[in-house]
Amino acid sequence: MTPTLGEHLEAYYRLLATWNTKINLTGLRLSEISPDALDRLLIEPVVAAKYVAPRASRMLDVGSGGGSPAIPLALAAPKMRLLMVESKTRKSVFLREAVRVLGMKDADVVTARFEELLSRPDLHEAHDLVTIRAVRVESRVLVTLQAFAKPGGHVFLFRGSGHADPSESVTPPLTWKATYPLIESLRSRLVVLEKRVR
Repeated sequence: MTPTLGEHLEAYYRLLATWNTKINLTGLRLSEISPDALDRLLIEPVVAAKYVAPRASRMLDVGSGGGSPAIPLALAAPKMRLLMVESKTRKSVFLREAVRVLGMKDADVVTARFEELLSRPDLHEAHDLVTIRAVRVESRVLVTLQAFAKPGGHVFLFRGSGHADPSESVTPPLTWKATYPLIESLRSRLVVLEKRVR
């Protein structure tokens, strides 16, 4: 019998909590299951999955860290190939273990800074979806990220309550498409940018 999404999410959370005692994967306290941790790490990405384009087949997650939002989002949208990019070796080791434990055959991990991937032509304009949960997303970061998105593809920015909405400062070929609320108690939202078709 195939595990349900809930079972996969539970297995991921348990693995994350175990590893987080050894290496700092998230600043959230995971020793006790808290609503904030569940909302941020699991529910936000699952809610965001409903905004993934129906035909999306390849996803690139930048600065994957402990695997959220990438892993829960990919589990909730299982037809996508996932490439997680993480510059820290120890976090990459965790991500590979999570992929193995969860049986995510269509997921890979690259240990590199995302800027280094610009030298790989196979990744240029190859992804329907690029995701990032970062404290600060500057216009130069977006310019780099858009290189990995297909024309017509999307960039998902996971934003907390204290982060400005970048809809005013987006530069072509990206355009602001929509901003969706994610978790009301966290006042979190998903900013969706679209790469223009030439």
